[in-house]
Parts: sequence; structure tokens; C-alpha cells
Amino acid sequence: MRVERRSIGVCILLSIITLGIYMFYWMYKVNDDVAVVSGEPPITTGGMLILLTIVTCGIYGIYWAYTTGEKLDRVRASHGEPTGSLGVLYLVLEFFIAPVAIALMQSELNKYAQG
Repeated sequence: MRVERRSIGVCILLSIITLGIYMFYWMYKVNDDVAVVSGEPPITTGGMLILLTIVTCGIYGIYWAYTTGEKLDRVRASHGEPTGSLGVLYLVLEFFIAPVAIALMQSELNKYAQG
């Protein structure tokens, strides 16, 4: 399985056009891609991520953003890149501006995409 490079601008535009529905699909794909890049199993499946985010009115999405950032920090470390507090950054952004957090996650994943 490989990680697909996605255009962040197109994903944001589709999220706006679909009134946020595409953002849920984007979260689903980011969840799967992080599992591939990190080699760690996801905490939940993509479908369960979406369901729990909707049912908890976004609270689970904030938790997911934090754990995803922590995984991406470990990926950075394994590639010899400097790490930061991606978990905290994504948590704060997800709390206030969720699309920006997901866009930054996608930007990080695009570094490891093939082709």
C-alpha cells in the first residue's frame, strides 16, 4: 500500500464546496495514510473515526489530531528529521480551525508520498 500525494488546495476547496462533507473523507484518508507511513496500526478505522467525531461533536477529532501528530513526529524521527510538538500543534489547530490541522497533516504526508 502506498501514500497518495494530495493537493491541499483542492482538498480545502472541495471541503468548502461540499460544506465540510469532503473534510470527513479527507480525515478518513489521512488516517489510513498515517498508518501506512508510520507502520503503526490506526487507533480506529477511518469509518469509526468519522462516526466518533460526529457523535462526540468533534471532541474525538481533537484527540485524533493529537495522536496523529505524535505518530507523524515519530515518523520524522525515524527519517532523521527534526521533530517538534506536532501533536500539540494539531490539537490546538483542530480545536480552532480543523481544516488547517488536516492540511498540515497532509503536507507532512506528501513528503512521504510516492510519485
